[in-house]
Amino acid sequence: MGRVIVHLDSNPKDKAIASIIGGYEKRVRNRGISIQASNARGREDYELELTNLPGKLVLLDERGEKINSEQMANWLNSAYIDSNTTNLAVGPHDGFSQKIRNSADRIFSLSPLTLTHEMAGALLMEQLYRASEINKGSQYHRK
Repeated sequence: MGRVIVHLDSNPKDKAIASIIGGYEKRVRNRGISIQASNARGREDYELELTNLPGKLVLLDERGEKINSEQMANWLNSAYIDSNTTNLAVGPHDGFSQKIRNSADRIFSLSPLTLTHEMAGALLMEQLYRASEINKGSQYHRK
């Protein structure tokens, strides 16, 4: 079974957002999803760190592919089936460079709205929890 590692460019400074991210992390940890915060100094170092990771690289970017929760659940299921680790990266505050965007295996958009990288991390964690609940067939996600 493949793992999904969510990469953040740093630990959230906003305590309320950190609490939301931490709460969802606890919910998905036993489902093969974990979080890793980088200590990189700046976008270039963070991107270098990401490109050196083994496995697939999926970026979150407002210009990426727009998907709904059911499509996220299907994607998550395929990431579990894949034997490779999937690295799902939230961009730094100034976004990803075109170079790393070109090298990514896939790019998703959580919203056409511009979000802070911390809010994007919280929203991503909720959507990963929702996707795992859809895959379980629970009532958490109602149409």
